[in-house]
Amino acid sequence: MICPFCGSEDTQVKDSRPAEDGSAIRRRRLCGACDARFTTFERVQLREIMIVKRSGRRSVFDRDKLERSFDIALRKRDVDAERVALSINDIVRQLESHADGDVPSHRVGELVMKALADLDQVAYVRYASVYRNFREAKDFEAFVEKELGD
Repeated sequence: MICPFCGSEDTQVKDSRPAEDGSAIRRRRLCGACDARFTTFERVQLREIMIVKRSGRRSVFDRDKLERSFDIALRKRDVDAERVALSINDIVRQLESHADGDVPSHRVGELVMKALADLDQVAYVRYASVYRNFREAKDFEAFVEKELGD
């Protein structure tokens, strides 16, 4: 593993433990060159997931992009990080189980919306506002009335 601080390849694992409900391994590492400490995660990847865009273009699934989407939607919201990690893992597992490995991009968006609806209503509406491309306040109003009722 390359040190993110100095670029040295001389790093050592100091501690390993299960993370994210046992679906990953968390490793604390120490750089032999600059003595910096950093954390890495290892996850099992069952197969390469290809995302098929509306245009037909295909790209490799990026878990980091999925995590950033959750981070943005949940910014300044009091949601347990472990619940978020479990939701992300659940989405990845569902994507990996897709029959041929090709997943339409709208399927990812729908899975994220469902997970956010279960985690936090404000984050759900935030994500939906971008995903559904709200243009005016009345778009928010109509969505909230339809999806959240009352």
